[in-house]
Amino acid sequence: MTQHNIIGDWNGTLEVEGQKLALTFHFSEENGVLTATMDSPAQGAVGIPLDKIVLEEDELSLSLAQAGLNYTGKIHGNTIEGTFKQGPMELPLTLTFGEAEKPGDISLPSSDAELKALAEKEQGDYKYSVKDYFAKPNSSQFKLSPKGTYMSYRQKDEKLKNHVFVKNIATGKTQRIIEEGEELIRGYGWANDNRLIYVMDKGGNEDYHLFAVDVSGENQKELTPYDGVKVEILAFLKEDEDHMIISMNKNNSQVFDPYKININSGEIDQLYENTDLENPIMGYEFDKDGNLRAFSRLKDGINSELYYKIDDEFKLIKTIQWDDTFGIINFDYASDNPDEAYVISNLESDKTEIVKYDLKQGKVLEKLFSHPEYDVAGASLSRNRNWELDYFSYEGEKYNIIPVSDYYKKLHERIRSEFGDYDYHITGKTDDESQYLLYITSDRLYGKYYSYDVQEDEFKLLFDLMPQLNEDDMAEMRPISFMSRDGIKIHGYITLPKEAIEGNIVPVIVNPHGGPQGIRDSWGFNPEAQLFASRGYATLHVNFRISGGYGKEFFRSGFKQIGRKAMDDVEDGLQYVIEQGWVDAKKVAIYGGSHGGYAVLRGLTKTPDLYACGVDYVGVSNLFTFMETIPAYWAPYLSILKAIWYDQSIPEEKEIMNEVSPVFHIDKIKKPLFVVQGANDPRVNIDESDQIVRGLRENGINVPYMVKYDEGHGFGKEENRMDLYKAMMGFFAENLK
Repeated sequence: MTQHNIIGDWNGTLEVEGQKLALTFHFSEENGVLTATMDSPAQGAVGIPLDKIVLEEDELSLSLAQAGLNYTGKIHGNTIEGTFKQGPMELPLTLTFGEAEKPGDISLPSSDAELKALAEKEQGDYKYSVKDYFAKPNSSQFKLSPKGTYMSYRQKDEKLKNHVFVKNIATGKTQRIIEEGEELIRGYGWANDNRLIYVMDKGGNEDYHLFAVDVSGENQKELTPYDGVKVEILAFLKEDEDHMIISMNKNNSQVFDPYKININSGEIDQLYENTDLENPIMGYEFDKDGNLRAFSRLKDGINSELYYKIDDEFKLIKTIQWDDTFGIINFDYASDNPDEAYVISNLESDKTEIVKYDLKQGKVLEKLFSHPEYDVAGASLSRNRNWELDYFSYEGEKYNIIPVSDYYKKLHERIRSEFGDYDYHITGKTDDESQYLLYITSDRLYGKYYSYDVQEDEFKLLFDLMPQLNEDDMAEMRPISFMSRDGIKIHGYITLPKEAIEGNIVPVIVNPHGGPQGIRDSWGFNPEAQLFASRGYATLHVNFRISGGYGKEFFRSGFKQIGRKAMDDVEDGLQYVIEQGWVDAKKVAIYGGSHGGYAVLRGLTKTPDLYACGVDYVGVSNLFTFMETIPAYWAPYLSILKAIWYDQSIPEEKEIMNEVSPVFHIDKIKKPLFVVQGANDPRVNIDESDQIVRGLRENGINVPYMVKYDEGHGFGKEENRMDLYKAMMGFFAENLK
């Protein structure tokens, strides 16, 4: 067998723990040398170069050392029968020559021409295009060096590569320090004032490696050159600028151990060993000097155990239910008690609160901050001022900062005097707190970066992320609250176009959020809602029961209520905004992604006369098949998933699953529906969308169906998002105007 006989694409499917994983190998020949790449679309990995290809007659051998992957097979005409190995896994894999078999039923998706015709149904001379709202910023990720000598940022070139640049603040000189090539820079930061660290993988395989480079662009080094090993950054060490704390699955691919690593040489020192594979350590707590003080262990897939170091031994101090909160924010270095820490907890309350806690004695020393309506988010300390407590934060109707220290009260007031009611976030500061990096945003402003020089008392605009959008043209996002039909207070937001502000009733798009558990909609700039408002539509966001941020009683009230009382809350929110005279009850669309997509289908079957149309974006349609096709990495949390949704092994809950699965009630869908799906979605399998489309088509109903074969759970590529929103706006124009 000669090499040219294998040139082209070979496709196969692995069966991994009941899941199907499609793989494609692309073979080519350059100057007599055989090369190959591998695609694993469901994992978001495309074009991964293989580092070893051996073809001897009809025997093929492939390997990717970094991922610990090997494949050996025997060629029989247009098939290769062989064995796929990765780590301890060894599975049969047959490859077939030719184009890859596309996921799902390829007869169902609408043609490009049909989708283009749908998009063209939107007619009008609008000031802003879809692209204006969804183009990625040209510059992003601004960071101050620890001493304030430099400012770094990422800048997009004409090929959409995001390189890292460094600007000397004193001289104004700018230099490209890290060039992004074929492999994407997944994240970067300052290790000290002279050295940057960054993270890359290969072809999206998520085996992240750590790199470092001097601010001059010299002494670039891969710090973790270990094949098949993934790095996670745990802590920067301000007290030891030549080291940081990372974790790696170097000893066992299933679990991560912590290491101290030298950012110049790459020398590592293992700090602890994660040995219990049944109940692995999921999080580590280090102090400012790099000492491991505590860790949390997953217990039986549903609870967690917190271990704290007492007298040189880690002892179990707390067992926490999965739906409770108890977490260390920071140790109190200003205290004479080494066991004192700032902790966020709801073990003794409904809402999370910030407390001073003695980890050794296991008792609350002082309750520091709580809010009667909302969970508290965090606390901030100043290393420069002997770990003084600066502020608390929480998210209510908007993001809120509560200053504590005299220093921060003055800083907060100064920022407020400059920017008024805009939200601000401190995204960086120098070690001596002489310079700050601020992100300014609102419901009408996508975001601007400013620097603040404390000594000069001067703010400077660094970058406007979306200069093409005039905030005076944008719509207000207004917080609302109302009572549900069973007496629970529900919060949400309404974004009103100028027509509604002028007193006219307008069409409305109801947009339930994804998750659904623990997720919430927030006040701020929302490109979707702004696009809808520019076309004359209001947007309703409802934080229905099971949403996060409103306490554990509200969170738990949504268990076993998905598609039932959680859906009632959405309907009650719609009724509320109708009663306010803002929106037209006869022109209501429902649109959402993931759980929001499920809510669309459930809404069209539960209350078919309520909505004029719906857009289902990667939504669940059949709770039984959804549970059977969850990705392997969700398996440890299956018990939690069943506690939140439903457990079909319980007869009563199986009946509910039948009741709330839209696929079994397709005959109730009376209004137009547009379905959107990423073909490689590992969370919501394409079959969820296929089932709905097929069922409606069999009932003689034409359903526009957009499938992108290079996407997964939501569209990540800019061009695909443009296609989605253009078609969606055409669909709404056809059915709401």
